[in-house]
Amino acid sequence: MKTSVEICSACKRREAFFFRLYSGERLCRKCFAESIEEKVRASIAKYQMLEFDDRTAIAVSGGKDSVSLLHILARLERNYPKASLVAVTVDEGIRGYRDEALKIAAENCEKLGIKHHIVSFKGLYGFTLDEIVKRVKQKGRDRLTPCAYCGVLRRKALNMAARKVKANKLATAHTLDDEVQTVLLNIFHGDVLRIAREKPITDDVHPKLVRRIKPFCEIPEKETALYAYIKKIKFQNIPCTYASEALRNDIRIMLNRFEEKHAGMKFTIFKSMEKIRPALEGLADKEGLRECAECGEPTTDKVCKTCQMLSQIV
Repeated sequence: MKTSVEICSACKRREAFFFRLYSGERLCRKCFAESIEEKVRASIAKYQMLEFDDRTAIAVSGGKDSVSLLHILARLERNYPKASLVAVTVDEGIRGYRDEALKIAAENCEKLGIKHHIVSFKGLYGFTLDEIVKRVKQKGRDRLTPCAYCGVLRRKALNMAARKVKANKLATAHTLDDEVQTVLLNIFHGDVLRIAREKPITDDVHPKLVRRIKPFCEIPEKETALYAYIKKIKFQNIPCTYASEALRNDIRIMLNRFEEKHAGMKFTIFKSMEKIRPALEGLADKEGLRECAECGEPTTDKVCKTCQMLSQIV
């Protein structure tokens, strides 16, 4: 019995291979890839993420999201001769995981002709993440997960790296999934006012704090992975050793189950937060950032969270 072939709803010519349940689109490989690139352009324009002469540092971990973003921004940057790109990678020091990712990140940067800079937890803080986790367990201070330490230290490391390469924007590959997970994490942790700061483009609040942009903020995670496969982009596909211990992982599983039953749920949450954010900004503490008494980096407290964490394990 002959089966019918679904045709791409965009070009009306080629065979469709992907069905977007939340939008009803059936797309061929070419149109799917072009749709992702167009979504990135649209997000950049919608949130005014970039100017024609920006120097943008791209946070490249070696995973599917970051290398896909690297390739797309490299393609877009060709149309802006006064703009420039540079890649920055943080080596957290996770044995059996980070070495492969560093190699993949370097290979992608070399292929695209983009300079690649690496900073490490060991070089910046004196400890690898593996060493931090070991010390925390030895001291019996395991209330926080390894991801909690990594998130704080990595955020500071990326900002320092972006400043070092003289970038005025720092692009991260946070997808729609990441953004919605972060919203729920902040709610579960009782830190709802933090949502006011977690924008597609952060505010210019301190000369030492490089503004962050998230061009993938309205693209589902599975679509960035599919883009990488279609474009034959090499990326690391093994998960981090510590990922399963994080609350974020539980939230990810929950959201994916919701999305399977109610297509578009992630977009609904994201758009709801965009509407609520202005009200939260009005409630948030207006006190400006100061410089950490220990390291001189921007912070809301006298001593930054990174220095507080490190002081507890020394």
